[in-house]
Amino acid sequence: MEITQNPLGNRFRGYLPVIVDIETAGFNSKKNPLLEIAAVIVEPDAEGWLHITEKHHSNIIPFKNSELDEAALKFTGIDPFHPFRMAIEEKDALNKLFIPIKAAVKRNDCKRAILVGHNPAFDINFLNAAIERTNHKRSPFHPFSSFDTATLGGLVYGQTVLAKIAQAAGLAWDNERAHSALYDAEQTAELFCLIINRWKKLSELEAS
Repeated sequence: MEITQNPLGNRFRGYLPVIVDIETAGFNSKKNPLLEIAAVIVEPDAEGWLHITEKHHSNIIPFKNSELDEAALKFTGIDPFHPFRMAIEEKDALNKLFIPIKAAVKRNDCKRAILVGHNPAFDINFLNAAIERTNHKRSPFHPFSSFDTATLGGLVYGQTVLAKIAQAAGLAWDNERAHSALYDAEQTAELFCLIINRWKKLSELEAS
């Protein structure tokens, strides 16, 4: 695959930022299952401005003998066994996610992907637990480093809650769609691009 016109290999120390959001049936990454996972790939255009280029999402079947926390299910509104979820096995969901991410890493001349999330410790812990559980040997993600939009939002907009940062940044926010993995990942990606592009603009103004 050809290298993109403005590869990110030199922008983030060789890492491709990939925005990830995970919905689960609890807070214990070893016992509670993943129910949804979404990843949004961002890449620069011809002028170097960062934009969303790909979105990927899967609903996931709870792994065998996993524990479902009723409070977590009530919060997310997810019925893990609803037939219309079209859920797939955890390992298949990871494979479906990792293939396009690896392609994006390659075309951006990067060495690995780095998870971008809102308070990403939660997401990276669950992702790593799923990788270990499925014996996946070739994850494209750095195993522990991440970018946190809660920290970036606090720095730039004085807010740390995703909905409040989005509103402060002038982005639309739909409470009815919140806590869906794909919607939260999309909103987080929009915010991440906005902050990175704002920094680029400020840097160019300082240099002029």
